[in-house]
This record gives sequence, structure tokens and C-alpha cells, in this order.
Amino acid sequence: MKKFIETLKNCWKIEDLRQRLLITLLFTAIYRFGSFVVLPGINPNALHALQQQTSGGLMSLLDMFSGGAFSNASIFALGIMPYISASIVMQLLAVAVPYFQKMQREGESGRKKISWYTRLLTVAILLFQAPSYLLNLKYQASQALAPGLDWTWFMFPATIILAAGSMFILWLGERITDKGVGNGISLIIMIGIIARLPQAFFQEFTSRLEAISGGGIVMFIAEILILYAVVCAAILLVQGVRKVPVQYAKRLVGNKQYGGARQYIPLKLFAANVMPIIFAQALMFIPLTVVRFQSENASYVVRSLMDNRSLLYNIVYVILIIAFTYFYTAITLNPTQMAEDMKRNNGFIPGIKPGKPTADYIDTIMSRITLPGSLFIAFIAVMPALASLLNVQQGFAQFFGGTSLLILVGVVIDTLQQIESHLLMRHYDGLLNSGRTRGGNVSAY
Repeated sequence: MKKFIETLKNCWKIEDLRQRLLITLLFTAIYRFGSFVVLPGINPNALHALQQQTSGGLMSLLDMFSGGAFSNASIFALGIMPYISASIVMQLLAVAVPYFQKMQREGESGRKKISWYTRLLTVAILLFQAPSYLLNLKYQASQALAPGLDWTWFMFPATIILAAGSMFILWLGERITDKGVGNGISLIIMIGIIARLPQAFFQEFTSRLEAISGGGIVMFIAEILILYAVVCAAILLVQGVRKVPVQYAKRLVGNKQYGGARQYIPLKLFAANVMPIIFAQALMFIPLTVVRFQSENASYVVRSLMDNRSLLYNIVYVILIIAFTYFYTAITLNPTQMAEDMKRNNGFIPGIKPGKPTADYIDTIMSRITLPGSLFIAFIAVMPALASLLNVQQGFAQFFGGTSLLILVGVVIDTLQQIESHLLMRHYDGLLNSGRTRGGNVSAY
């Protein structure tokens, strides 16, 4: 505790870090405030049916990602997920389409072009999702509409407001990245998730307290211990590293010798970070849009895919997570490029020939550590469904694993690392007794 307080004092002493922390707090506060600003023409006191709809199933996850804005009929109701969906499409295009592959190789200018196309696609998705949300709002909570409201004239401005709200959230995330502690989109997602934790914790505690004659308090303590164990496992997953030794040969430059030292390539057990689970979750939201949030008229398969506790949903979810883990690892780590860089710098892996054999060796290691990593994250992803089967309240069960837990762990570790880098640059102690926070870039976005 003493070290933590000392660290906070050190953070406040550094002017640049202090400003970044304050800017981050300001923008996250604006985001949370906007989550309670209701669309014009909507009575917030008559949204009980909508809130009941989002209390369970896949809709509860969608509401969690928006920080409760979805069930509040807020101007931020669509949240940041449309941007993530657009990013998924653009990353797939960058792998499959030569035009976007060339653009990706153009460096900073190519990145700006891809970012521009991503925004355009985000707007297109929003213009489709906003009317779907409004139709669901009319279907679920028609009594919340103002008396005499012309629905036709209401749809157009409300669609613009919802689209503008999501784009404003994106702008806030980018400002946090540029002016704050970094990883703004990740922090926006994390804030929306963590905002639901106190309520979920209280509801679970209350439900177990009511069952005190049946050992409810003991069960609640057991749930907390299991949750703690899952969090520790998620931290180990995010920070797990396999080190590959690299020997640098001595080289003569002028009259001095350089190199000769042995270093390591840190290959992460989970190099794709939390991206696969976010990508998979974004795709699992598609049935909600297809049926326009009205599951009564949907087929059995679609209804199953809209229930995050169903067997079909979790099977598809696990397959998507494993597939996206391999996909994202392949596009973020290029063994051929790593082998070429080593060869260019007079480096080699002991016992492995430079060039293609080195690339094949690194690729083999990545394949071996990616499979257990993907299986482990898939297991954590389906833990909320397992917890629900044990009568854990669904709001609290979502924190037993899945996207919410991994994003919370990943973003917190990355934020601590960002703060530590500022402290260590100015010769202050880091946040942890053991030294620097490991894990590299583990942001959600």
C-alpha cells in the first residue's frame, strides 16, 4: 500500500504524465456522461421492457459493451462495436485483396488510407444498425415514445444522432490514445464493461444472501475464489513468453568490434492478445442485426446463436476464437521477416541455419504455442456459460471469463505498462515490486 501511494505521488510529480492521466479521466467521464443522455423523444422512465430484454442472453453482452447505453436508449447506444466490426472486415481485406495488401505495405500513408476506409465502413454499418436499434426500441418500448411522435420523421434524425454518437466515441478513444495514456479504444471498452461490475456484484451477493439457509454465503465466497483464480490464469496467459535465443556474431566496424552477445526473441504464448475473442464476439452479434432483435420469429438455429448459454453458440464461439487466434498471429508476426532481420544484423539461432530454416523454426515454435494459447482462451471464453449453469447471476457470470475478463486484464496490464514507461524514463520506480510489467501490447484495440 505504501509503495502504491508513493507511485501515485510520483505520477503527480511528472507534469506530462499528470496531464495525460487527467485528460484520460476527463474523456472517460464524458463517455460515461453521454451513456445516460437519452435520445430526444424518448421517456427514460418507460424503458423497463428494453432493460428487461437486455438483462440476459446475447443482448446483455451487447449492453455491457456499450456500458449500459443500449438499455438506456442513449445517444451512445450503438457503442464502439460497429468500428470493431469494420476493422475486422478491413483486416481480412488486407490479407485477401491485393489492393489493400499494397496499401498496408505503404507504411504510414497506407495506414492512414486504411483508417479512412475503416471509418467509411463504420458509418455504413451504423446507418444499417441504427434503424434496426430504433425498430427494436419501438417494438420493445413503444410506450417510451413521446405522445404524438411521428415515427417516420423520428427515424431520420435519431439515426443520425446514433451514428454521430458512435463516431464521437471513436473520436474520444483516439484523443485518449494521442493525448492520454494510450489505447483509447481499449479503455473505452474497458470502462463500459467495468461500469457493470458493482451492480452485478451486488445482485449476486443479494441472491446468495437470500439463499443463506442453503449455504448461500459459502457459495458466494467460493465464487469469489474461483473468480480470483480465473483472473490469475488470465494474467499468466497474457504475460506468458517463450524466449528463443539469438546469437549475434562479432563484426568489425573501424577499429572496434560489435556484437557477440546472446539475446532473446520473446514469443508470446498469446501473441494475438485479446483480438481473437473480440473479433469472434463481434461476429456473434450478427444474428441480432439479422433478425432485428426480434427472436420470437427467428429459427431455432438463430435463436441458439442469440443465447450465449446455448451449446451451439459456444461451439461456434470456440471455433471462431481458435481460427482468429491463428489468423491474427499470422498477420502480426512474420517469421520470414524476423529471419531476414536477424540475418541482416549478423544474428542466428544456435543450431539453426540462417534464412528459410530460421523462418521455419520460428514458425514451428509459434504454431506449437499458439494452439494451447487458443484453447486456453477459448476455455476462459465459455466460462460465463458454465457459471450460468451453476445458477450464478448472468450479470456476474460474465466476469468469470469471456471477453469482459480478458479485456479487463489485458487493458489494465497495458495501461500499467504505459504509466511505468513514463516513470522509468524519469528514473522513478515502477508500479510493481518485481519490476516492469510484462506482456507487451495487450490492448483490446
